[in-house]
Amino acid sequence: MTYNELGFYTLPGAPRSPRELLHEIADAERLGLGACFISERFNIKEAVTLSGAVGAVSTTLGIATAATNHNTRHPLVTASYATTMHRLTEGRFCLGLGRGIGPLFDAFGMAKITTAQMEDFAGLMRRLFAGEVILGHDGPAGKYPVLALDPSFDEKIPLGITAFGPNTLELAGRAFDCVILHTFFTDETLARCVRTVKESAERAGRDPDAVRVWSCFATIGDHIPEDVRLKKTVGRLATYLQAYGDLMVETNRWDRAPLERFRSDEFVRGFRGALDNTATTQELEHVATLIPSEWLEPAATGSPSRCVDKINEQFDLGADGVILHGASPADLEPIVQEYGARRISGRFDHLAANPGA
Repeated sequence: MTYNELGFYTLPGAPRSPRELLHEIADAERLGLGACFISERFNIKEAVTLSGAVGAVSTTLGIATAATNHNTRHPLVTASYATTMHRLTEGRFCLGLGRGIGPLFDAFGMAKITTAQMEDFAGLMRRLFAGEVILGHDGPAGKYPVLALDPSFDEKIPLGITAFGPNTLELAGRAFDCVILHTFFTDETLARCVRTVKESAERAGRDPDAVRVWSCFATIGDHIPEDVRLKKTVGRLATYLQAYGDLMVETNRWDRAPLERFRSDEFVRGFRGALDNTATTQELEHVATLIPSEWLEPAATGSPSRCVDKINEQFDLGADGVILHGASPADLEPIVQEYGARRISGRFDHLAANPGA
């Protein structure tokens, strides 16, 4: 049995070697997980290489970048990558794009990505996948005298997008095939995001049911050692607050005061690097005192049975798929087994392995 409504991120956290994904993919297919999502980092998690590796060692898994940035490669390179993956996997690949992290782009001297650029770029990809020769393009995504792959192409490659704010969610509905939400979204935020995407699709004359919305849901069962759970819950949320705390608070409509207390804390203010990567258990225990408990509630924690209850609630709130975030397939095994025992027969039969199809 394959659960195309469930996904996972390969190489969660800070892996020592990208070869760890070889075991993860084998475990994922054995357990019946439907989709593998690939996040990109400028270290040993380069998305093109990882995608090829996953495609080569898998047979059933859907595969999606979630996400890569359109401005780090020439459009022809990205389009060639997508068509290569599409044929390598016999249709299991979804090209997922994202806006990126503003402060990081500033540090690297890269221009920030706009909504108009992502929409323009998506249009270019679809035209190239269809074999079109594009002459004299001059739009938000760039100016190109000629863009072309192969005029014989007629490739149906889904496009995905990671989204936070309403502008990107509306873009997802009108121009993309799936949207991957962020971790630690409250129930109200998830339902609101789903509604925004589906209504945007409808306004654009598209079938709203054809745009898949993936909840990215921290899934950290109590069978995992306590210090690791602390890193994957408190540490992970704290890292998001370090990077884009204003956006997290605004999106979830949280009280801003705890964010200001978090930022003004002497330890947090002086810490260098990502808290979930290098902070010690004792340091994370201190950080836990700075984060309201309700901010950590949008997650599947506790026993396998309780985790499955929480996962099913994501579907009830409107999600089409749930990414079991923050854990490897091996870590997820008792939860996936419990999910399979309680899965509603026929509810997800319409879903393809490709997370954007």
